[in-house]
Amino acid sequence: MNDGQAIEQVIERVELWKGRDVTVSPLSGGLTNSNYLVETDGARYVVRIPGRSTELLAVDRENERHNAEAAATTGVAPRVLEYLAELNVMVVEFIEGETMSGERLRSPAMARRMGDSLKRLHAGPRFLHDFDMFRLVEFYLGVCDEHGVTIPHGFRDRMRQVAAVERAFGKRPSATRPCHNDLLAENYIDDGTQLWILDFEYSGNNDPCFELGDTAQECGFDQELRSVLCEAYFGEVRADLLGRMNLQAVMADVGWTLWAAIQARISPIDYDFWGWAIERWDRAAAAFDSEDFPRWLRDTARG
Repeated sequence: MNDGQAIEQVIERVELWKGRDVTVSPLSGGLTNSNYLVETDGARYVVRIPGRSTELLAVDRENERHNAEAAATTGVAPRVLEYLAELNVMVVEFIEGETMSGERLRSPAMARRMGDSLKRLHAGPRFLHDFDMFRLVEFYLGVCDEHGVTIPHGFRDRMRQVAAVERAFGKRPSATRPCHNDLLAENYIDDGTQLWILDFEYSGNNDPCFELGDTAQECGFDQELRSVLCEAYFGEVRADLLGRMNLQAVMADVGWTLWAAIQARISPIDYDFWGWAIERWDRAAAAFDSEDFPRWLRDTARG
């Protein structure tokens, strides 16, 4: 079944616009799913159709639905208006605003706004499941082994350093919060008043420093902007918090490297997933070899 047929079948099943004329147009930007804008009688909605074989990417659709509904209660995520359980299709409210980019977010003012939205999300209801990038890396490596997925050269040789990061975190465990865990710049929408947060496929209760480090990495924040984000979220800048954010940023690159390698094998989307994987792996390897890495480990472990 192609996406065109899929959206036609979905449109027929949605109760929200039953018996009404609708206009459907594709929305760009999705790397896992197909998204569509549906317009009817002056109202607009977003329909999300899940991609193929996303179970290999550790996407739990029931977890996503639960968490999206919980996140919406905070006022920083769109409401889920209808869910077609048999198709795992979600209909959410359309948020009017500007889709963000890394360039658009790379300023102290925007970093502070990001921190404000993340604090609101993390203060909301607990999510259904936990998220742990260390366990996800293990899962992805198993998928790669089982399905013969090519991964970057030298990846497994770095597991010793990954284990060192996990030990450092274990010295000062962090209370978990309901986190999005995959905040690319495009998952923020600026309505002029606040930054909305979209797409809860990888959401779960997690160390908030993963959220901060991951989104800082994806948005291309330097250390100065990471300090601004840290202060906006925690109300202070401390070496242990920045160390933890930076190590979590590295772990995000480690995990999403494997995600992209798997996507390069299974995804029908016309996108250079292998190039994306190599970019993130090169960045992670450079961090492991940097003079900063041992300091981040020490600062994090000391607390």
